Amino acid sequence: MNAKTVAIHPVDPQPRLIRQAAEVIRNGGLIAYPTDSCYALGCSLGNKEGIERIARIRSLDSKHHYTLMCHEFSQLGQFVIVDNSAFRTIKSLIPGPYTFIMKATKEVPRKMMHPKKNSVGARIPENATALALVQEVGEPILSSTLLLPGQEDPLTEPQDVADAIGRDVDLIIESGVPGTTPTSVIDYTEGAPIVRREGAGDVSRFA
Repeated sequence: MNAKTVAIHPVDPQPRLIRQAAEVIRNGGLIAYPTDSCYALGCSLGNKEGIERIARIRSLDSKHHYTLMCHEFSQLGQFVIVDNSAFRTIKSLIPGPYTFIMKATKEVPRKMMHPKKNSVGARIPENATALALVQEVGEPILSSTLLLPGQEDPLTEPQDVADAIGRDVDLIIESGVPGTTPTSVIDYTEGAPIVRREGAGDVSRFA
């Protein structure tokens, strides 16, 4: 069965529709939703089946860094260890199209951590719909960029998402025009920050 598509206002998201989308996540569903970088796949933190569905859609191995989509800095700090040197830099870049890889706290389900580094990605998007959704769910959304196997560019149009994976997700959110470039990925697990992927966020300060 094809996923339901819901249209949410990109600047002033309707609370009723945000609640509906959050309910899908809380009930174990998998959604495709827009962010400031591109579409992402998302499910609840403890949703093992959701992680497996994301891995199948994207053909991911066990070393993939899943991302915690957070609503604000204090929430991010509950799930990753932000040392003093990283604090100011990260604070100045969020919300925005950056994913930060850091050591995970015990709040993070082991299945979504890197198996050897015990690390995870975390980000706060500059996207009203994504932020409203995370806030309504009440905890970070486990997410991964909607980049399909063999494709260089992520999906950015809701109809393309429906055509490609409509049978593999439970809900697709249509909400304005998302970004078209994946996030820049900054790795803090080895002390000094390392740029793992140069994407939508300016990485010149890390050069």
